[in-house]
Amino acid sequence: MSLSRLLFLICALAIVACKSPNGNAQHEKGKYSNHLANESSPYLLQHANNPVDWYPWGETALAKAKNENKLLLISVGYAACHWCHVMEHESFEDTLVSKIMNENFVNIKVDREERPDVDDVYMTACHLASGKSCGWPLNAFALADGRPIFAGTYYPKEDWISVLKQVLKIQKESPEKLLEYAEQLTAGIQQNEQLAAPTGADDFTKNKLAGVVDNYLKNIDYKKGGRKGGANKFPMPNNYQFLLAYYQKYQDKKAFDATKVTLDNMAWGGIYDQLGGGFARYSTDQEWLVPHFEKMLYDNAQLVSLYSEAYQMTKDPLYKKIVTETLAFVERELTDKSGGFYSSLDADSEGEEGKFYVWTKEEIETIINNEEQAKIFCEYFSIKSGGNWEHGKNILHRTKTDAAWAKKMKMSEVELFQSIQSAKEKLFKVRAKRVRPGLDNKVLCSWNALMLKGYVDAYRAFGEKAYLEIALKNGNFMVDEMMAEDGRLNRNYKDGKSVINAFLDDYALTIDAFISLYQVTFDESWLYKAKALGTYVNAHFFDEASGMYHYTSDLDPPLIARKKEIADNVIPGSNSAMGRALYYLGTYFYEPELINRAKSMLSSLSETLYAHPQPSFYSNWCRLYMDCVNPPYELAIVGKDYERLRNELMRNYLPNAILLGGKDEGSLELLKDKLQEGETMIYVCQNKVCKFPVTESEKALSLMD
Repeated sequence: MSLSRLLFLICALAIVACKSPNGNAQHEKGKYSNHLANESSPYLLQHANNPVDWYPWGETALAKAKNENKLLLISVGYAACHWCHVMEHESFEDTLVSKIMNENFVNIKVDREERPDVDDVYMTACHLASGKSCGWPLNAFALADGRPIFAGTYYPKEDWISVLKQVLKIQKESPEKLLEYAEQLTAGIQQNEQLAAPTGADDFTKNKLAGVVDNYLKNIDYKKGGRKGGANKFPMPNNYQFLLAYYQKYQDKKAFDATKVTLDNMAWGGIYDQLGGGFARYSTDQEWLVPHFEKMLYDNAQLVSLYSEAYQMTKDPLYKKIVTETLAFVERELTDKSGGFYSSLDADSEGEEGKFYVWTKEEIETIINNEEQAKIFCEYFSIKSGGNWEHGKNILHRTKTDAAWAKKMKMSEVELFQSIQSAKEKLFKVRAKRVRPGLDNKVLCSWNALMLKGYVDAYRAFGEKAYLEIALKNGNFMVDEMMAEDGRLNRNYKDGKSVINAFLDDYALTIDAFISLYQVTFDESWLYKAKALGTYVNAHFFDEASGMYHYTSDLDPPLIARKKEIADNVIPGSNSAMGRALYYLGTYFYEPELINRAKSMLSSLSETLYAHPQPSFYSNWCRLYMDCVNPPYELAIVGKDYERLRNELMRNYLPNAILLGGKDEGSLELLKDKLQEGETMIYVCQNKVCKFPVTESEKALSLMD
């Protein structure tokens, strides 16, 4: 059988699988124990009692496969993944399936959130094998040395058995074919996302960036927000952070409109938890109505930052409401007493996706117990007798502004708010008694950095001291539990254990978070911690040949490919995040070589950026591009009244400025000779060139273009 024929079979089975879940597994959960029992990952522990003899990723499993001349079967997922649970129930808890797997393969379970490096290798194999997008669960077959022979996603039980038997048939009858498949896929993985070496600094210009933005805006759904086309919509916060910053600088109204329509419709939609706050991972439709109900820390962290920045620009009370409710959700459900933030909430409860969040109209009317109030609530949130979703259930969502609703209902906005809020509180109390979705309570470094930044951005926008206190507690937690004295980080933390060496995104996003903490405290220790992290990354991740950074440290056991993450996705890519981190470290510490390295990284990617029909996959690179075209202002505030002036300035939307200062000049070169006896002065500088100092924040803002 040819590689293409085998891959066609596997991909065809995967397509059937997504449409026809099968619930006929022999369910014997709890009878067995495998090699996952001592792991800390909640996802791995979910499989610790499967009859499948799972191993965690590591040398033990790889050596076993080599010694026994068996193929690896690598199954990758995460705790909040709905279809991962379905496949576990149908196949991995089934004694017939597990017998085939145990006798013929060395079976490895991987938590993609703990080991994104492993996931990336085999996800790339899946993309290469299918020529299409792939998802989780990801199921890959590989030689004992880790080289994949093919990979697919979710399969119903009978199809999965067919896949297993087909692989074994090829192994028995044509083992040389497996080596051929492995060589082809491995070569493709190693060549994936390779960039040419940098040839020098690009001529970064406003006009070239405008061309990129034009391509950007062609893909926007200006009616409902988000990207047009396709079945699903993802929030993609960094896209709109870029467009908001672009509008602020160049007053391109289409960029603002694209952002506002997206933020408004997400806030009104079912993707947002209208009762408890917080966003689901994505919408399964073009209206933002039906979410995939899992709630991820990284989405909510970035959306807090985005809505906080949008509030700074627009002062729209809807955006403040979203931030306030989302942070209340994070504090209530995703915050550990140590100060760390948990990873996610499952989509399922009681084995049913979304059950925790949805309602019948009759339930709502009974709970509210006030005919007029229930009528207002049901109209406001588009509740229908037959349901607006499946099985007669309703997802709370809205379609109009409060002003429009108040006018339609002949109420004041205050009266409308009071009625809706009262009804929401009644439903929330009842919902709190339901069986809750599963919690993934591991703490991940990069995701915590994003959430820390979210709290800082909310503090900047609203001045709530509790937000700063939570951010500082999390920052100190990361330093105490996840950072070594030499600047090395760990990826994970749970139950007092932090055991996985960190990856590039952990460093880059933590640098950004620590710089953000400095800007709202002027405590230089955060800047120096950020600098130590940058020094460590340059020593252990940098690739001289490409001018980019590897995703893994040179201290990590090698995989079949040492990959570089170039594109941005639902989280900014680690190289773009590192490029921006270098730019700001170089600015704060007056180290031009760091800024030049960031520019060189961007230069390597610029032709792709100019030509790509969907530059939203490079949104964080676009933010770096803006800094290269228009270097950020350095707002230095020095003197005894620095806190008041800093706080006044940071209430404004300042995407093209950094804050620094204190009651004295501190240790930064940029603050040297700026203290004036008996005065608190604001210096507006750019490229180390300062305008005449002023004593009022409004005057400082007027000195910026």
